[in-house]
Amino acid sequence: MAEPFGPEGLPLELARERILEELQPLGLVEQLPLAACLGRITAEPVLAAAAVPGFRASIMDGYAIAGSEQPLVGARWRLRGTSAAGAPYGAALAAGEAVRILTGAVVPEGSGRVLPQELVGVEGDQLELLKPCGVPVWIRGPEEEAAAGQELVAAGQRLGVAELGRLASCGVCQLTVTQRPRLGLLISGDELLPPGRQRAPGQIWESNSVLLAALLEQLGYGVTQQRVVADQPEPLRQALRELAAGCDVVVSTGGVSAGDSDWIRPLVAELGAVNFWKLFLKPGRPFAWGQVAGVPFFGLPGNPVAAAVTALQLLWPALQRLEGAEPQLLPRLKVRLEAPLRRGAGRPELARAQLVVAADGGLLARVAGSQASSRIGSLQGADLLLEIPAELGALEAGTELWAQLLRLPLL
Repeated sequence: MAEPFGPEGLPLELARERILEELQPLGLVEQLPLAACLGRITAEPVLAAAAVPGFRASIMDGYAIAGSEQPLVGARWRLRGTSAAGAPYGAALAAGEAVRILTGAVVPEGSGRVLPQELVGVEGDQLELLKPCGVPVWIRGPEEEAAAGQELVAAGQRLGVAELGRLASCGVCQLTVTQRPRLGLLISGDELLPPGRQRAPGQIWESNSVLLAALLEQLGYGVTQQRVVADQPEPLRQALRELAAGCDVVVSTGGVSAGDSDWIRPLVAELGAVNFWKLFLKPGRPFAWGQVAGVPFFGLPGNPVAAAVTALQLLWPALQRLEGAEPQLLPRLKVRLEAPLRRGAGRPELARAQLVVAADGGLLARVAGSQASSRIGSLQGADLLLEIPAELGALEAGTELWAQLLRLPLL
């Protein structure tokens, strides 16, 4: 099989572009209760069925007075009753009248101003303004949150905490969302052993399935089917066929390089096509992209850190595209190295680092321990993926670099 794109492999940005160009949204939808829609993609615009709150509401505890003019200190009104949340005062106010009103309660007809309770005095049924009230009227408009027919969420938008809260406040109880892609995960390796089993010489406990399933869950995508298979062509061939038949995406780890036991790449070529299989990237050089029986295939590296990094850089945007969303990448920011970093030039690198805030407020990147792609500990506590260009070798403290922030929005 000829080497595509030269011996160094395909640059990361070009690889991502190639993958996304070849993928189309699945186009499948489902209806879910609102509470089950966190992180999902809207399949259609969501409109407000009615104005919200739908009435004029008091912003604070106080007194609703007749009229809307700004009264002077010493002005007096006669108290006629109370308007509470869920129990409005049922009549209109005439000139010289007022009602006690609580936060969130309906402002009666005839009133255009609420006086905060700390500005007034009450004696019997008489209300008097004791301090200047200022310009604010302390009334929430009937369409403050939404007008009837207003678009609350556009089609193709990922639903966060704020969107769900707003939709609930506007009376929405269920949504039509796009279906998430079904993902099949294949782990291969003769040396792999389930955690908890006694190791023989040369064996390692299998961690990629746990690592990738947890990462994908954090990103909003579960693993539908999973296989852990030895490096033998027939079991691997069968597993690839089964996963392609029952899933929308097939993902493997290991077996895509050029070793004697690396069967995944030739088997994918046999069952479908391999479009490229090498990245100009550290970690993550042995990566394959293609299709198995028409189903998109991602061959991640066998080393766990490289598998996690390439999953974030290439698999995650692809899953977003298949789900019907505009792919979003990790946010980027500029940081400076806290200490010198030894490395050899030659390949661009995504180094794992912690984000440190200096005393002057500057953002620093702290790189601790080995950056080997087999050492999962380099992911532990990492806040950043430092983008180190290929031409840079040893780096001095204070060197400014772009970094990807390994954090997702809370709201």
